[in-house]
Amino acid sequence: MLSGKKVSETAIHDQTAVVYPNDLNAYGTLFGGRVLETCDRLAGVIARRHSGRVCVTLGVDSVRFLAPAKHGDTLVYKASVNRVWKTSMEIGLKVFTEDFRTLSRVHILSAYFTFVALDDHLHPVEICPVTPETEDEMRRYHQAEERRKLRLQKPKSS
Repeated sequence: MLSGKKVSETAIHDQTAVVYPNDLNAYGTLFGGRVLETCDRLAGVIARRHSGRVCVTLGVDSVRFLAPAKHGDTLVYKASVNRVWKTSMEIGLKVFTEDFRTLSRVHILSAYFTFVALDDHLHPVEICPVTPETEDEMRRYHQAEERRKLRLQKPKSS
């Protein structure tokens, strides 16, 4: 049996980026795809840290854009493993804008990424479990199972 890792061992707490003009859409706000690309990359880092393997994105769900970001905003990313199953794991991400003068934050995005760990032949491999410690980590751990049930109920497209 694989030994587990604590959520805190692989989490990203304050990855930052600045919104530049080339990150903006026609409305002058951050492209949703731009922020999701960064989220996918960060989730991939966490998946690799947790599993010790190359991991690929299996899916993204429950993406919620809650508020816009604009030119000059500082983005703050927070992400961690919510739950591990046999060969897959759910990683939750939150993105905030931060006012550099007051350091106040506005939650602008939440999403859940599912990753699968692969061996050298691109076959799924078993992942070590995750151990939630805090109340929030335990809540996310249990909620991840509910989201997984919903994902598995959805029909697969042909």
